[in-house]
Amino acid sequence: RAGLSDSFDIDAPRWDQSTFMGRMKHFFNITDCRTALLPDARLDEAKALVESCRAGSVPPGTTEEQLFYAKKLYDSAFHPDTGDRMNIFGRMSFQVPGGMAITGFMLQFYRTVPAVVFWQWVNQSFNALVNYTNRNAASPITPKQIGVAYATATSTALATAVGLNLYTKKAPPLVARWVPFAAVAAANCVNIPMMRQQEILNGITVTDENGNQLGQSKKAAVKGITQVVVSRVTMAAPGMIIIPIIMQRMEKLKFMQRITFLHGPIQVMMVGAILIFMVPAACSLFPQQCSLAVSKLEPELRDSIVSKYGDDIKYVYFNKGL
Repeated sequence: RAGLSDSFDIDAPRWDQSTFMGRMKHFFNITDCRTALLPDARLDEAKALVESCRAGSVPPGTTEEQLFYAKKLYDSAFHPDTGDRMNIFGRMSFQVPGGMAITGFMLQFYRTVPAVVFWQWVNQSFNALVNYTNRNAASPITPKQIGVAYATATSTALATAVGLNLYTKKAPPLVARWVPFAAVAAANCVNIPMMRQQEILNGITVTDENGNQLGQSKKAAVKGITQVVVSRVTMAAPGMIIIPIIMQRMEKLKFMQRITFLHGPIQVMMVGAILIFMVPAACSLFPQQCSLAVSKLEPELRDSIVSKYGDDIKYVYFNKGL
């Protein structure tokens, strides 16, 4: 273990996860879209190195930097609960390229109903995949439930988008440009809870601060999923609210009227610039290891914890998903 201190723990957070800036650094690290370009063999090598480090047998000459980089690749590509390699399109490291293309096109093609329908459908399909990929895997979900969740979220997005689109025909032009955001926000409020309904119906495993399991809690699931919904809406908000204002002003300029074919790509680039910052910022709003006071748990679970541990345990912890 040359060059490594004996206390080196590859699973200990590199930055303080109790602060927003610490979480921001962590998510900048794992949402780095360059990692999405790496071949599976490179990711598997990183996984093998992380696992050998956990087992206490690091190859001679390995530096802490190499281990940190391996952990970054591992976190970006493998599921925290199952250790399986995640679908590339569902990874958080694909959020910036995937999100910027889809959001840019939603903002560009908002005038006709068929275009609205098509791009909202593409966006909800992408969201459903991301939500499924980043679920709390301790709560399995059946293909039928996935289908129902996907159908419900997509129809919510389409109903909101098409309904508002018709409603805004008489409204100022800027209001019509904000319809895609309203549809995305409404759909997120449905898509995420539906994709993760198992957790709400059956509860998720909560642990004490040392990771010892204490039982299943539905209230913990609701808190975790609510935070994820807030994060996702926040992630989309700046790009989908500010860019329409900028485009509305720019489209009046002479040179912009000559290059209408570039309006779509320009919006995609602007969304990308905002998402590079907003994806990690929105993921950092709440700690990944969510906590809930024992006093706020379901009465049965609270009583079982108190009868076993007395007042020693004040909070329970769980992975909120992303």
